[in-house]
Amino acid sequence: MRSWTAVMVAMVGLSAGTAHARARATRPAETPAEPVAYLVVEADSGTVLAEKDAHKRWPPASMTKMMTVLIAMERVRDGSLTLDDPVRTSAWASRIGGSQVYLAEGETFPLRDMLAAIMIASANDASVAVAEHIAGSTTAFVDLMNARAHALGLADTTYQSVHGLPPGPGQTADLTSAYDLAQLGRELMRFPEVREWAKTDHAPFRNGTLDMANTNHLVRTYEGATGLKTGYYTEAGFEVTASAKRGDLELIAVVLGVPSKQGCFASAARLLNEGFASYRVIAGAKIGTPVASVAVAGGTEERVQGLPVDDLRVLVKRTDKVTTDSSVPSSVQAPVRRGQPLGEIVVRRGDETLGRVTVVADRDVPATGWLSWLWNRGMSGTATR
Repeated sequence: MRSWTAVMVAMVGLSAGTAHARARATRPAETPAEPVAYLVVEADSGTVLAEKDAHKRWPPASMTKMMTVLIAMERVRDGSLTLDDPVRTSAWASRIGGSQVYLAEGETFPLRDMLAAIMIASANDASVAVAEHIAGSTTAFVDLMNARAHALGLADTTYQSVHGLPPGPGQTADLTSAYDLAQLGRELMRFPEVREWAKTDHAPFRNGTLDMANTNHLVRTYEGATGLKTGYYTEAGFEVTASAKRGDLELIAVVLGVPSKQGCFASAARLLNEGFASYRVIAGAKIGTPVASVAVAGGTEERVQGLPVDDLRVLVKRTDKVTTDSSVPSSVQAPVRRGQPLGEIVVRRGDETLGRVTVVADRDVPATGWLSWLWNRGMSGTATR
């Protein structure tokens, strides 16, 4: 038979446990630590939507690799490299440590596989292998990185490595800023291959014997996430250059120096949410897409298409009242020349013009009757000049 003492102890324990449970239930959730710095920009224009200490110099950790990948992709674009080029792993690359795909000395993979490993798995060994392949050594490649940063106007950036690992004794850390990382991200996003790697959740490596999981958890958890790159070491904190697209609006949010991984991704998600909730893009016209069908009087063809000479995209706040006006006529008189201005499309906010684009004819339409003689003579005269 249980003693009264035992019963009382049990009751006290139950009461204390209930009190603790109530305290946990009523205690407010911890507020995530603020980033050391952050920046949110519209990806297409670079327009700044939100910022905190955007030019504060801070270690980018593995986001250093964004420049490594950019230089490689620009070499592919100019034809000096191809994505099928074999890249050999040196002894140094195989021993670099940290995040890796466990390359062995002498192992060779196509450049595309190495770059995918960098963007998805943040592979330090692949970063070193690519740098050595392009410049002969990591030291020479770092010189290329700093020269490219200077050419891009990244005034807050100085690279010391190709991978972003923490500096050893006597070494100096890579330094950049939220602003510079956003600009670098915009450059990287010009390459469809990089976009594809950056948004990939999982991918096989080495004939499927290794599964690469994207270090950017947002590609799995955030609606519309498209990338881009993470970074971490103790002194730098958790960091991300995050990109996401919803509708016609694509944003980049850079978050630096957060104490926890969860807090880093939560901060980036919050900043992206605020951007999408506050802004929208007016897509008034897209180059090459007809915006009007215009009748042609007295011509050999009945109509021409009106084509915008450029994209017309305007970033506005969701609360702004915006109009899109077209001044393209319903008909024109032949002859019509290809590229002849027909009118324009204008986006306005009240009396303020936010953007405009010229609309031109998509083809030549000669005149019929006696006007055709004048047309043919004019075309002949143009040819002989």
